[in-house]
Amino acid sequence: MSDVLIVGAGPTGLAHALWLTAQGVKVRIIDRTSGPGTTSRAMAVQARTLELYRQLDLSDEVVAAGFQNRAMNIWARGKRRARVALQDIDSGLSPYPYILVYPQDLHEKTLVAKLASLGVNVERETELVDFQDKGDHVEARLRSADGTEKTASAMYLSACDGASSTVRKQLGIGFEGGTYRQVFYVADVELSGLEHMGEAHIALNGSDFVAVLSYSDDGKARLIGTVQDERARHPESLTFEDVGQEAIASVGIKVEKVNWFSHYRVHHRVADRFREGRVFLMGDAGHVHSPAGGQGMNTGILDAINLAWKLAEVIHGRAPDALLDTYADERQAFARELVKTTDRVFSLITADGGLADIMRSYGVPLIASAVYKVGPARELLFKMVSQTALTYKDSTLSEGTAGDVDAGERLPWVSIDGRDNFESLARIGWQVHVYGTAKEDLKAWCGERGVVLREFTWTSAYEKAGLRQDALYLLRPDTWVAFADPTGSVETLDSYFASRSYRPGVTDRQDL
Repeated sequence: MSDVLIVGAGPTGLAHALWLTAQGVKVRIIDRTSGPGTTSRAMAVQARTLELYRQLDLSDEVVAAGFQNRAMNIWARGKRRARVALQDIDSGLSPYPYILVYPQDLHEKTLVAKLASLGVNVERETELVDFQDKGDHVEARLRSADGTEKTASAMYLSACDGASSTVRKQLGIGFEGGTYRQVFYVADVELSGLEHMGEAHIALNGSDFVAVLSYSDDGKARLIGTVQDERARHPESLTFEDVGQEAIASVGIKVEKVNWFSHYRVHHRVADRFREGRVFLMGDAGHVHSPAGGQGMNTGILDAINLAWKLAEVIHGRAPDALLDTYADERQAFARELVKTTDRVFSLITADGGLADIMRSYGVPLIASAVYKVGPARELLFKMVSQTALTYKDSTLSEGTAGDVDAGERLPWVSIDGRDNFESLARIGWQVHVYGTAKEDLKAWCGERGVVLREFTWTSAYEKAGLRQDALYLLRPDTWVAFADPTGSVETLDSYFASRSYRPGVTDRQDL
């Protein structure tokens, strides 16, 4: 019997399998397809995802394979109205001050290879037929390509099987929301004539728009746009020649070659529940929304990492089952807010009417220019898009404040002389940071429990980032701040764990 059966081997399922395996959890991952995807909708890998990829030594490989879009250009009525240079926002926010374009098909192959290096292979052409939660484990019926059916048992089941999730439907979990009337298209093209090749562009032309994401310096790019007129009613016969060309032409682009074209409808929905007993929903199985901001794939990957460390703690006997409820609480709240935000943005971009057209043509570029000129607003925009602003302040796992840092926030990133305080976060597990001098009893407590304690020589750079000298910052295994105590007291730290019945570094498992 495996610890976790993962249904679906897209980026969410693969990331989930990777983080579980790295924490000593036995996984089985299945997928109905014969191999990783050969086409993709998701392109953007955000800074927060890259930060977490450092935990598995993946960041450098993904960055090297992807293409850094370091600026965003906004066009309206045939003119470039604004240019936001992402690297100018503030290099002190993240080690990855850009949007990385890395097509999902290539991304999946990288994750599959990493998983194989850890001794786990995706079971292809294997479909989940149905399952039963037996109370102390889950039994699933699987069907292989030749029609053979077998029963598999696991302690938990993680559903990463997409928007049409078999698991969600069998559980009868509601998926409230709606469907946009527009049809989205995506095209991989080779183009010429684009000013600032190698940067991202958004062109607004009436209610028509196109996003251009470069993934090479020689003209290879992904186009994302919509079809809204009569053609949207019968999209099955759409070709690239059928889509609106006004926004594309307004940027001065000449499409030399179309390498791939596809279209799809987009929904905005969030599942009623992310957990049902021993079964969990992640990624598109739990939430879908417009592609505005390039958030979808990244959100699924963060779902996967959030649940993975909690499952590992429970499976290894270091935490009670109640810890798993925090997955649904934290990630469902974020999904609902994300759907609202992307819906507002998409509705503004595609709304009909003269007022909406004026807002797109003049208001959006004006706001973008103003944001770029104002430091705090500029930083907030980057944090929102990069998901570095994502917090769990309302979570039951979050307690305390030290300096300007609240529990539930991402730890501020600080780089000094080429070294940064995120380097220690490559280890998956609870750890304590003290910026200054840690007390001796705190050192002893961490040593006895196998909790990593990192002391950083105090400098003004840490104070500027909002950290407090000699304070205690307890970091969760997914690197968000769980507990902050300005006094650096070991008693309050011990109380944090005791009140939740957590035992960091202790395992009841005999088979590890």
